[in-house]
Amino acid sequence: MNRIVFTGGGSAGHVTPNLAIIPELTKKNWDVYYIGSKNGIEKKIIEEAGIPYYGISSGKLRRYFDIKNLQDPFRVVKGIGDAYFLIRRLKPDAIFSKGGFVSVPVVIAGWLNRVPVFIHESDYTPGLANKIATKFASKIFVTFEESRKHLPEDKTVYTGSPIRKEILTGKREKGLKFAGFSNDKPVITVMGGSLGARRINSVVRENLDDLLTQFQIIHICGKGNMSSEHKNIKGYKQFEYISSELPDVMAATDLVISRAGSNSIFEFLTLKKPMLLIPLPRSSSRGDQILNAESFEKKDFASVLFEENLTKNSLYQKVNDLYQNRDHYLKAMKEYSSNETLEMIVSAIEETKSR
Repeated sequence: MNRIVFTGGGSAGHVTPNLAIIPELTKKNWDVYYIGSKNGIEKKIIEEAGIPYYGISSGKLRRYFDIKNLQDPFRVVKGIGDAYFLIRRLKPDAIFSKGGFVSVPVVIAGWLNRVPVFIHESDYTPGLANKIATKFASKIFVTFEESRKHLPEDKTVYTGSPIRKEILTGKREKGLKFAGFSNDKPVITVMGGSLGARRINSVVRENLDDLLTQFQIIHICGKGNMSSEHKNIKGYKQFEYISSELPDVMAATDLVISRAGSNSIFEFLTLKKPMLLIPLPRSSSRGDQILNAESFEKKDFASVLFEENLTKNSLYQKVNDLYQNRDHYLKAMKEYSSNETLEMIVSAIEETKSR
């Protein structure tokens, strides 16, 4: 039986695509292991999925000055050592990395052990971790076709984003029942990423009086961001986080308001949900979400509202425009299919069997 080690962490976006690929490999009798950080978000997600998990030392790779930058290189070196001996013990036939700072020691350790390393880059341009990791990769998969110009041409393959099959299995009736909604009005789902988005949360709540005359709203607002003031408003339902019920919630959704993390927006695209994207601003990111959003806007997959232009009035206007023109977006999204993505990635990994 073949073995594979997955890695990636720091945010849910560096984990969920792995969860799309893992079931396809287990069907083909691969043993699956996961190496992540000792206390990162990936540990909880992977252990709940029943996958053997190993935590290693890891340091965050920052583009800005922080006193921790003096300590973290030592943590990265220790992480390489931890991962090196783990890989020697597990003897995998392949390593698959989804990025995030914890993946760098695993990728380097895999290369040192002469194990083929596969990387998937979700965003329009590679993050710092994947920029480092590409030097040690056998093959690099990308979500955006435009990303190839930022990566080594001989290693890079455009596949799209691996989508969890369970997200496609939702039932609208169950989603409406879960939220306590009726079929009388269309549903907007608001998502700010795994940690929420306070600015979006605030402006959405400012708009409730106007929006609720036309829509029902499911608001996934992030841990600690529930509002007691808006707890019992008819047609408005708040959640810190939705897990197993998310496929049903998405089936009940007519419009999405979201950040522009790559994994999420490709799930919305696969589900054919017209979306208003409010990307993280450059002041609090490297600008990857802005590029993701602009790419989707150019292809007529989404409408975009930059956070610096986000007000009560601008949000309300954008939502109404999106709903009025929803057929335009649905027509553009109809041409997109994610069916071949998993097949392409799994086939490339399966080729390691013959080596």
